[in-house]
Amino acid sequence: MHNNLMLRCWILSYILFGNAHSAEPPQKVRIGYPSSAVSTLPFDIAKEKGFYVRAGLDVEYIQMRTSIAPQAVLNGNINFFTSPQSAISAAVSGLPLIVVLSLYRDTPWVLVTSKEINRGQDLIGKKVAISDIRSSPYYFARAGFKKLGLDEKQIGLTTTGGTSNSFAALTSNQVAGAVLSPPFDDKAMSLGYKKFLFLGDLADIPYVGLFTSQSEIRANRERVRKTIAAILDAVAWQRANRAEAVKMIATRYKISQNEAERSYDTLIGILSPDGSIDLKKVRGYLNLLHEERPIPENLDAEKLVDFSMLPSAR
Repeated sequence: MHNNLMLRCWILSYILFGNAHSAEPPQKVRIGYPSSAVSTLPFDIAKEKGFYVRAGLDVEYIQMRTSIAPQAVLNGNINFFTSPQSAISAAVSGLPLIVVLSLYRDTPWVLVTSKEINRGQDLIGKKVAISDIRSSPYYFARAGFKKLGLDEKQIGLTTTGGTSNSFAALTSNQVAGAVLSPPFDDKAMSLGYKKFLFLGDLADIPYVGLFTSQSEIRANRERVRKTIAAILDAVAWQRANRAEAVKMIATRYKISQNEAERSYDTLIGILSPDGSIDLKKVRGYLNLLHEERPIPENLDAEKLVDFSMLPSAR
């Protein structure tokens, strides 16, 4: 009887605690990002709702400028960065970087200006805020100036390091305009600024996602797959929980319920259905880069992306 009782206690103890020492510790992952916006909400959800933890990951976010991100990935300072277009730009120069996730099929960039700007010519001699040179806002700003019949040399571009900083530069009257995305475009409108020109359809440029190094894929393919899957689980949660997601947006960015709802609807409307991107956008971006610098003629857009680790590819 005593032996049976001891055996039962041992079995119960093993069930409850026996695997504690043998369980693998979570894998550390560092993800870099330029600035927080509604477009990066899936990353926040993945962390706050435990999707990373369920995937066995311990994820840290590190804010940095887009211009230094490719080298940070190659040096191992971070494992991923959230701007696919910066990976493509660096890969064109020969760096072994590759896009593994694209959250959106389109982009929501808008040129927002002070109320004194009524026509394109009013921007001449003024300053417009963008995140960085050769960032998405940079190329969309140039496309916008071209549509307005302006020479980009007639307008001063002020680099701020991120969209939230561009919003701050606009609302503190340091610049006459800024290239913004949700929620900052609607937030600026509530403060009396105007959406002067929608830019999102003026250029083919990938938006938010993940890129990493080829060596990271070779050495830690399963970790890359788990990271992608956790973020896409967060996207599915965001689609299914509109009210809570809107509340998160309103609280995080200190905007009204209506502004948060508009931002939510804008981004949900342009989400990629599976985490991949149309190669047309990659080729369109390559054409933009070709206007600035030589690009190898045999460069294959398909070699700049690898979507084989998406859940839909399994």
